[in-house]
Amino acid sequence: MSLESSSKLPPEPPFAQIHNRTYSVNSYYVDSDTMMVRGTVHDQKPPGLYLTDDPEPLSIHLMTVDLTIEFPALTITKVETTMPVTPHLSCTDITPSYDALAGLSIARGFSRKVKELFGGPQGCTHIGALLQAMAPVVVQSMWSMRRAGGQAVAVPGDADMTREERRKSMAFNLNSCHVWDENSQMAQDALDGKPVEKPLWIVNRLKELGREPGDWDGW
Repeated sequence: MSLESSSKLPPEPPFAQIHNRTYSVNSYYVDSDTMMVRGTVHDQKPPGLYLTDDPEPLSIHLMTVDLTIEFPALTITKVETTMPVTPHLSCTDITPSYDALAGLSIARGFSRKVKELFGGPQGCTHIGALLQAMAPVVVQSMWSMRRAGGQAVAVPGDADMTREERRKSMAFNLNSCHVWDENSQMAQDALDGKPVEKPLWIVNRLKELGREPGDWDGW
C-alpha cells in the first residue's frame, strides 16, 4: 500500500495486534489477447507472540496463484499454484487440483464454481479465499488491458454508440453494485448516451497535478 493511500485510512487501533492477513493481487498485460493475474495470500503472527524474544513476524501461510487469462473472453488458459509456507507438509498435496480452473470463465459465476469445485475438504480454505479476491481484479483490469494495448476504449455514455452497444460495453458494470444498478440514474444516463461523471480518483489526481479535467481522455 502506498504512503498516499495509507494516510487516508483511519489510525491503527490502540491494541496489541495478534494476526495479519494480506492479499496482494496484480494483473499484467501479456499481449492484446492475454492477461496474467498473480494473487498472493500471506498470514503472519506478530513478533514474540508465539516465541518469546523472537524479533521477526512469523509467517504461517504464504500461497500464490498465477492465472493466465484469454482476453476479452476472460477464459482461464493456465494455472500455477504454489505454497511456499504451509502449516503441514500435506497442505501442498492439493495444488494439482487447481489445474481444473483451466477452461473456466472468470466472469460472473466464477465464485460459485470455485466453491463447487474446491469447497470444504475438496480444496484449501486460503486458496479459495484468494481466488475470490482475484476475480474482481480481472474485471477491474479490462479497461486497462485495452488501454495498455493501445486499443480504442468505449467510454460509458458514449453518444456515438447505439443503446445496445452501450449496454454491451457496460456488461461487467451493470448490476455489479448499487451505483451500477441498471435502474440507477448513472446507469440510465450512460445507457442513454448522456455524460457520466468522471471517477473521483482521476478528478483528484488531476487537481493534485494542477491539470484540467479535460486532460483525461477517458477510460
